[in-house]
Amino acid sequence: MDTGASVGFLPPFTAVDAERWWRTLTADVSAGRVLVLLLRVEGRAVGTAQLRLAQLPNARHRAEVAKVLVHSSARRQGYGRALMDAVETAARNAGRHLLLLDTLSGSDAERLYARLGWTRAAEIPGYAAVPNGRLAATTIYYKDLGSDSLRRKA
Repeated sequence: MDTGASVGFLPPFTAVDAERWWRTLTADVSAGRVLVLLLRVEGRAVGTAQLRLAQLPNARHRAEVAKVLVHSSARRQGYGRALMDAVETAARNAGRHLLLLDTLSGSDAERLYARLGWTRAAEIPGYAAVPNGRLAATTIYYKDLGSDSLRRKA
């Protein structure tokens, strides 16, 4: 968050705030609507991501990727790629082939998603507040992981 990530929070963001927010996910995680991935290296948590599985009957082929974070001390070591590979595997295992995400325009994350084969769909100006108080643009990406049985029926 303090390093430019646009993940919905603004400083000051305390440990109490974080715990409160994580607790809001409990029901969705327990019900399998949200998958939380944690990347550990030598026992230390260095990254996390969420896969939010669309629930409506006409949307069960897709999921939203959210809250992709790699600790600032662990960046540029391939962990972002590893985390996104794990997201794609989790999506396939959940029967999802169309993934969507948004990220701060011009960010390191945007460059990562482009390198990983994500397709840029749009940019929305003034989408989210960032720590310096200004409104920043977000870029929306998608990735089609390939066909599955639902797709063949269409």
